[in-house]
Amino acid sequence: MLYNPTTNKVILSKQFRAPVYVHGISEGFSIEVVGGAIDKNESPESAAIRETEEEVGYKIDAVKRISTVFLSPGIVNEKVHLFIGEYSDENKTENGGGVIAEGEEIEVLETEFSEALKMIENEEIIDARTIMLLQYLKINKLID
Repeated sequence: MLYNPTTNKVILSKQFRAPVYVHGISEGFSIEVVGGAIDKNESPESAAIRETEEEVGYKIDAVKRISTVFLSPGIVNEKVHLFIGEYSDENKTENGGGVIAEGEEIEVLETEFSEALKMIENEEIIDARTIMLLQYLKINKLID
């Protein structure tokens, strides 16, 4: 989760997700944090930094590990690493949008933190990782 404590904004992505589409939600689009697979011999932190630049076009030097969680341990064995990182306009390198060769078509959203919290309430944000990280920022008063 990229956040800017100076402007009180966060960076999110919007992309098509088949399960969301099957359930008839938001025409299949999900608003969420940057995510992606960890390449062989890559640390979760390095993957988070790499995926951030690929998906949303911000080059950051470091992330802070928040937690490692299982989103649905009774059904799948996927382990998810959660990170936050500060950004500023100087970190912008390109438009983002994902890696075309990997079939990614990502819309980059920079939004007010307060608006992102409202998006949880009105169920525009339904991704558990995103909800957890937005709540982490709020609980720890890292952004207004």
